[in-house]
Amino acid sequence: MGFGDVEERHTSEDGELSLAAKLESLLFVADAPVSVGRLAEALETTPGQIEQALADLEEATTGGGLRLQRAGNRVQLITAPETAPCIERFLGLEARTRLSRAALETLAIIAYRQPMTRPEIEAIRGVNSDSVLRTLLSVGLIEDVGRAPTVGRPILYGTTFEFLQHFGLRSMDELPPLDRAADEEGGSSATEELAPSLSEEGAPALSEEDGSTEDA
Repeated sequence: MGFGDVEERHTSEDGELSLAAKLESLLFVADAPVSVGRLAEALETTPGQIEQALADLEEATTGGGLRLQRAGNRVQLITAPETAPCIERFLGLEARTRLSRAALETLAIIAYRQPMTRPEIEAIRGVNSDSVLRTLLSVGLIEDVGRAPTVGRPILYGTTFEFLQHFGLRSMDELPPLDRAADEEGGSSATEELAPSLSEEGAPALSEEDGSTEDA
């Protein structure tokens, strides 16, 4: 799509910016994911109209250097995952290492079965996961999303927008399909299926102190 095509999509016959173009501007200046309701309020329109504008904007950005990223009712504008290497060079970011196998395995379990408590994660992995959970929390790939209604009310963990950005996903719907039969078996069979499902190819890496050598 050329720049002329983009301009035509973003303006009406009288030259006024389209709702999608105004939406793009708000997302560009936002410093965090924004809810559909907040966008509707700012643009003085309905959530339904915002949803349509988001669909138009997503279509307009396909194949470009920007992407829409969404988790539930919140959305943000990000750079395309394919541009990560040149952005890192441009910003002078240090070369960094990848997530460890233990961190990736734990992250995959949470991503596919969230929200999850630490005991549930450890029941699948078969090992203590305190350290790797602290690592994933510290780098912002998972977060506390509530408390389980069980004895002791353990913390429930879920993935974040940073998780989507790290793996180049627009939404959780883009997670690769999981073999449910293997998942339901639990134990090592499930983790062997889950961990390879997430690929860090093209994803921004994490610093070594952020857990590249976590426990297995």
